Amino acid sequence: MIDKLIDGIRKKQAPIVVGLDPNLSFVPEFIKKKAFAESGETLQGAANAFREYNKGIIDSVCDLVPAVKPQIAMYEQLGIPGLEVFKWTVDYAHEKGLVVIGDIKRGDIGSTSEMYAVGHMGHTKIGSSSIAAFDEDIVTVNPYLGSDGVMPFVKICEAEKKGIFVLVKTSNPSSGEFQDRLIDGKPLYEHVADKVNEWGAGTIDEKTGYSEVGAVVGATYPEQGAVLRKLMPKSFILVPGYGAQGGKGSDIACFFNEDGLGAIVNSSRGIIAAYKQEKYADLGEEGYAEAARKAVLDMKEDLASAINNK
Repeated sequence: MIDKLIDGIRKKQAPIVVGLDPNLSFVPEFIKKKAFAESGETLQGAANAFREYNKGIIDSVCDLVPAVKPQIAMYEQLGIPGLEVFKWTVDYAHEKGLVVIGDIKRGDIGSTSEMYAVGHMGHTKIGSSSIAAFDEDIVTVNPYLGSDGVMPFVKICEAEKKGIFVLVKTSNPSSGEFQDRLIDGKPLYEHVADKVNEWGAGTIDEKTGYSEVGAVVGATYPEQGAVLRKLMPKSFILVPGYGAQGGKGSDIACFFNEDGLGAIVNSSRGIIAAYKQEKYADLGEEGYAEAARKAVLDMKEDLASAINNK
């Protein structure tokens, strides 16, 4: 899958993934009004609103970016209707030629982790049938339980030619409570980086030179990002924290290798709720999708400038 992601980045000249993290406060009133008129102010009504909202965003940016990243919690809050929209979003993004990164942050004991991996990236065997359930291309994985929790995902990567991003140094303010703790003279996140190299050693793509096992490193910690870039030269880095969380292009350059690859930068509400920003306010709620497109173009320019001036 890493070859498909890299191909998309190169063709569109945009190391950008759009986070599809819908929230009713982001959804324009005209979309909610229509959805609630049809299904009431119910879980199904909210799910219908999310579907229409996501469709507008995907249609607007699919020619500009190589990937989208739906965050499953945003859909789980709506129960079964929400999960149905999550699956619809994955399928629709695929129809538009996008790589789908499922932000699921799973990781558990071996047998449970295996089922998470199968459900999200593999095929479930039912009698003589083998059926893909959610069918994301890449998912995020929590390594806290160690290799028992991660290796089932790695095996699926090898079998299905898919990928994972392992949480290494996350963008949230309290990440250092555990991740920065010194163990044998170096922070925990560096130990996790070493394991990322180990887990991905057998999945390196011959054409690209990159592993199917990548890492999540927040844009809000560029100094640590620079260290981790050197420690994991063959791993792609998913970089959250750009835009609304404070990260900017100048913070991002250190996450890229000399080949101009090696990272893909996520922006969620900075794109999908761009119409709420003063910069794009003239487009109004009806222009939410166009605002998202303009936000992607502005982000693309910001990243290109930072990377080229590295």
